[in-house]
Amino acid sequence: MRSGSDDLTTRARIRDAAVVRFARNGFAGTSLRQIAEDAGVSAALIVHHFGSKDGLRAACDEYVVHSMLDDKDELMGADAASMMRAALDNPERYGPTLDYLARMLTDDSPASDRLFDTFLTGTRRMMESQIAAGLMRQPSDLEATAAYLTLYGLGPVVLQRQLTRTFGEPRLSPALLERSTLPVLEMFTHGLYTDDRLLVAAREALARRAGPPSDKGENDPNQDPDPPR
Repeated sequence: MRSGSDDLTTRARIRDAAVVRFARNGFAGTSLRQIAEDAGVSAALIVHHFGSKDGLRAACDEYVVHSMLDDKDELMGADAASMMRAALDNPERYGPTLDYLARMLTDDSPASDRLFDTFLTGTRRMMESQIAAGLMRQPSDLEATAAYLTLYGLGPVVLQRQLTRTFGEPRLSPALLERSTLPVLEMFTHGLYTDDRLLVAAREALARRAGPPSDKGENDPNQDPDPPR
């Protein structure tokens, strides 16, 4: 997102300051003046670059979503182990991003809905790309799987307090991330169940859809539940 030009560098500095402020105080509790002070610019310059406070939030949302999803795409590359090690050694790199998401996703606002929808779209595209590359199995329902995968990925962000408390850590520490890495990847790679009994049962249950009423049999919906003796 950064560039060598002064204009884009200033824009990025404003955006980064806004991410931190929105994460700390929420959107409604943050003013353009506060962000301007943090970024070392004037409020008028923020309006010049982003148009409004809403425009600034939209730019922050786009930056945060793409930075997280782009990293996931890169993890599928040849040097995935080095990227994982770097992320494990420096979790603070994602601190402002995760704090921002935890705050902004729980807003009761259309902007929060748009933020989630952007993640959902990015997750769907990532899945389609990895399916095409042979890295991921084709699910029976891509849309539903993408929705649950998005919810799963954002759950630890929104419930960060409960996650760190469960692991006995004050924050998303390297120790917590190291302990989480293999179990999460094992779950996605190998699954949890040793056979497909529940999957088969679910398919059979879903296939037993209600048919037209019948005048025969104990399952007849028109049958008197308490016939005279």
